[in-house]
Amino acid sequence: MRILVAVKRVVDYNVRIRVRADGTGVDTAGVKMSMNPFDEIATEQAVRLKEAGVATEVVAVSIGEAKAQDTIRTALAMGADRGIHVAADASLEPLAVAKVLSALARRECPGLILLGKQAIDDDANQTAQMLAALLGWGQGTFASQLNIEDGTARVVREIDGGLETLSLKLPCVVSADLRLNEPRYASLPNIMKAKSKPIDALTLGELGVDATPRLDVLAIEAPAPRQAGQILGSVAELVEKLKTEAKVI
Repeated sequence: MRILVAVKRVVDYNVRIRVRADGTGVDTAGVKMSMNPFDEIATEQAVRLKEAGVATEVVAVSIGEAKAQDTIRTALAMGADRGIHVAADASLEPLAVAKVLSALARRECPGLILLGKQAIDDDANQTAQMLAALLGWGQGTFASQLNIEDGTARVVREIDGGLETLSLKLPCVVSADLRLNEPRYASLPNIMKAKSKPIDALTLGELGVDATPRLDVLAIEAPAPRQAGQILGSVAELVEKLKTEAKVI
């Protein structure tokens, strides 16, 4: 079974985000970029399935400018077998990403598509669901456990009320949540080996995907600074402030 895993290049989670002065987007000049953490978890799960003998090949896919190949190399160093880079100058909306992955799924015929539940740059949490709808496949989102056996994926997913267990026929789409696994650190030998692993280059035109934006971003603003908290001396003082200042009781 082949596993297709989607990885996105985003601003590193340790970086303090700055909005451009003109409000057109996030300032990425000189900023450290890395693989989306949830996609890293998805990659780790794909590699584990291969190590367990469930999968025969792991293919890492990234969409974006040329530097997105660095993210693919990270996935290759973690254990993916080959990569696919789909060139795109601008950031794509979730629907366009889902269309690209759908086209790749028809070319690659994977038994499972893994991706993070959301990207930390836009927090859209839409791509996996849209992809499953486009392909007509079953979906298991927010997966905290994943087991494959006898052509069936058993997905334990996190919901508001606790945990839900799904049984999905392969092929299917699964999005990784935080507690699915702990991603490995790529060793130096594997990083060196990743440099020689193949990365196929494709374009949106070759895949027949129209990536025209459906949304117009009017402005991006940094959130208002939060007021400093207060340390109160007693419960009575807290109740008084809730009555007179917050006016919630």
